[in-house]
Amino acid sequence: MSTTGASADPLAALGSLPGVAESVESVRKAVDRVYGHRIMRRRSNAITSEAALRGARGSAALSGAGWALEEVRRRTDFSGDDEARVVGAALRLTAEAGQLLSIWRQSPLRVLARLHLVAAASKSDEVGRPRQAGEPVDEPLIELPLPDAAEVSGRLEGLAQLIIAGGSAPALVTAAVVHGELLALRPFASHNGLVARAAERIVLIGSGLDPKAVCPAEVGHAELGRAAYLAALDGYVSGTPEGMAAWIAHCGRAVELGVRESTAVCEALQRGAA
Repeated sequence: MSTTGASADPLAALGSLPGVAESVESVRKAVDRVYGHRIMRRRSNAITSEAALRGARGSAALSGAGWALEEVRRRTDFSGDDEARVVGAALRLTAEAGQLLSIWRQSPLRVLARLHLVAAASKSDEVGRPRQAGEPVDEPLIELPLPDAAEVSGRLEGLAQLIIAGGSAPALVTAAVVHGELLALRPFASHNGLVARAAERIVLIGSGLDPKAVCPAEVGHAELGRAAYLAALDGYVSGTPEGMAAWIAHCGRAVELGVRESTAVCEALQRGAA
């Protein structure tokens, strides 16, 4: 992660980049609108459950498993092939994320290790820990240069310190940086994209921006498309002010599209159609 200028709170400093404040405000207004929907007062648990399912589907799609929503809803066995395993991993991560909120601010690295363990669902030696020197990474959809294990370790520790320290950065900024940093580092041997998006979800929920988990950013990331996702990630990795701002704005737009998805669910429930 790169920020402009020296700052005791580098995440908060990103909030001053051109266009970021506007993205933060736009996201806040969108979230407030869905939370104000009359259905949210009566059936918020149903909206949360549906958002979780749709968010998992979106995250899986970005990792190469573009299943229809009804197929995800229908299936009970996710062990059949590579795509099924990706969808199963995404569903497990979405369910697990809500159980890790209380740990995140005290021990984010522990949470990331747990997320990888849940995603991989394997007892292999490389599961549940950052990769070591010489270990390969299975993340074919992200073709950025791969940082070595020493750089991964140092940057993960730096990211953890920022999260533990807290600060005044808006939730959107923190979530975008956590998401982008994990994609850039690919700290695990596999499932890095799924873990990065689950971590973004944890930040958005745990920060209080989306406490009921009804604004699935993963839906928006999938709707914006893989090409736009990777192009925005290039901006993050560049470390330039323009690139960082573009990545944060992209993440903000994804949250807004997630809000739109849940608003549509609210309206369907209101009509008695779902």
